[in-house]
Amino acid sequence: MPTLADQGFHMPAEWEPHRGTWLSWPHKEASWPGKFAGVSAIFARMVRLLADREEVHINVAGPDMEAQVRSLLTDEGADTGNVFFHYHPTNDAWCRDHGPLFVRRKMDGAVEEAILDWGYNAWGGKYPPYDLDDVIPTRIAEELGIPVYHPDMILEGGSIDVNGRGTLLTTEACLLNPNRNPRLGREEIEARLRAYLGVRTILWLGDGIAGDDTDGHVDDLTRFVDPTTVVTVVEDDPADENYAALQENLERLRGMRDQDGRPLTIETLPMPRPLHHEGQRLPASYANFYIANGLVLLPTYDPGRDEEAKATLARLFPGRDVVGIDCTDLVWGLGAFHCVTQQWPSNAREGLTVPGFPNS
Repeated sequence: MPTLADQGFHMPAEWEPHRGTWLSWPHKEASWPGKFAGVSAIFARMVRLLADREEVHINVAGPDMEAQVRSLLTDEGADTGNVFFHYHPTNDAWCRDHGPLFVRRKMDGAVEEAILDWGYNAWGGKYPPYDLDDVIPTRIAEELGIPVYHPDMILEGGSIDVNGRGTLLTTEACLLNPNRNPRLGREEIEARLRAYLGVRTILWLGDGIAGDDTDGHVDDLTRFVDPTTVVTVVEDDPADENYAALQENLERLRGMRDQDGRPLTIETLPMPRPLHHEGQRLPASYANFYIANGLVLLPTYDPGRDEEAKATLARLFPGRDVVGIDCTDLVWGLGAFHCVTQQWPSNAREGLTVPGFPNS
């Protein structure tokens, strides 16, 4: 039978125009012991910034949680007229990994969309239960009347990044880890990625950063910022435990080619200085930014290096506001802005323009 790719579906790049952003509101205090109140405040500020530019869709357990969240958003001054609540209970807040992954195709001048429901097992079964999170994409698809497809493979959204033109970035440490798909080899995994995401070229990096409990998600390492350019984090201190892995990934990138056989343009971001909490190294990375309509949300951790990261992204995203928010509380849960968001690509007519969207 023809695959979704055969039918013309593909996953758009994150910088392409959005209809909105999906979130799962945080409620599991055990994910941020001693930091939970600060995390709710970070989410509220994030929603305020996003809602000025696109819809924000929030998964909550029910009307009581909705009322609590609305109160927080009102206190923050968010445009709640552009915020939509959905009664889909979750186990945790990491919507990048358990949320709906949208693909689309152009047919007869219109844009059709579909949702992919990849399997989800909380990063190799590390944090049970995860049954509520695992069904979120299908629940959303049913609510919205959007077709849903099940690729029969464990995959988190943070483990992949695409340029929207046929190339996908991922890591061996995560996708080839036997705690995800022990019965699938590299070729079988690549075949599923091509069939469902409409990509042709798959680029493999190696290991992730220290403290990352996802086994090496690419969204803490390297991100596409336009169809031919990636930005990747580097560590300048040879004594730091991230130095060797990040240097190896940089060397791999230098030898990689996109779907058209062109070398990648490579830009670099610094790593913040090591951040610890209760003796644990946290996966703080400037690569965990989120691209929205006219906006880049940058997690900040280190005043000495935050401005360098912000300046780099401002240069790479002309026309978008790069806004930094202190995420030292959020990353105690072992993730930042990209980990808690999932984009909903626009299905508007051809020719839609959004400030900061590269129309190349």
